[in-house]
Amino acid sequence: MKCRWLFLSVAVILLAETAAFCAPEPTLAPGANQWTLNIVFTQPEQITVRIPDQGKAQRFWYVIITVTNNSKIDVPFYPGCELLTDTMQVIPAYRDTRNIVFDKIKARYKKKFPFLESLEYAGNKILQGQDNTKDFAIIWPDFDAKAKDISLFIAGLSNEIKAVDHPTKKDPNGNPEKIYLKKTLELQYSIGGSEDLRESGTLAFKGKRWVMR
Repeated sequence: MKCRWLFLSVAVILLAETAAFCAPEPTLAPGANQWTLNIVFTQPEQITVRIPDQGKAQRFWYVIITVTNNSKIDVPFYPGCELLTDTMQVIPAYRDTRNIVFDKIKARYKKKFPFLESLEYAGNKILQGQDNTKDFAIIWPDFDAKAKDISLFIAGLSNEIKAVDHPTKKDPNGNPEKIYLKKTLELQYSIGGSEDLRESGTLAFKGKRWVMR
């Protein structure tokens, strides 16, 4: 498995421990060895799929991202993706080990994205140039029905990393432990519709930003 889905949100941990911590912003002018992939994304959509041996049909959400490497080198690609609700629910991207959900999404977009890939099985490198652009589906299981806002976090699109001091934890020498934050794309959405009518719910795009997380 190339993607490391099961990482815990550093932002959530720090928020729980201290309100005073302030994470750094990404660099406005990247250094000579820093790169950030270009990304285009679709509006999140929902799909209901019956998973064998799991009873009734389940609801999933997904986005399709188009990734292009406009740098002058081939770059490593180890994405990590999470969905965070305003009710503090953190959901890693779905591990579609049997491709049941992904196959239905791929069939839905067979004309628009004929070479669509599952992000879970993405290769570990993005080659440079427009000719090597890739389309990936990212899938999440349904989230808290009481949530009114969500953020999608997609890491692995940049090699920018910053080390910051942990606000409370110390190493054996009494110095603050280091936390390594990665430049991560955040996509923000608000949720319309009643929680009792999730199948008709819609997500309204609120904005995007790069964060260190």
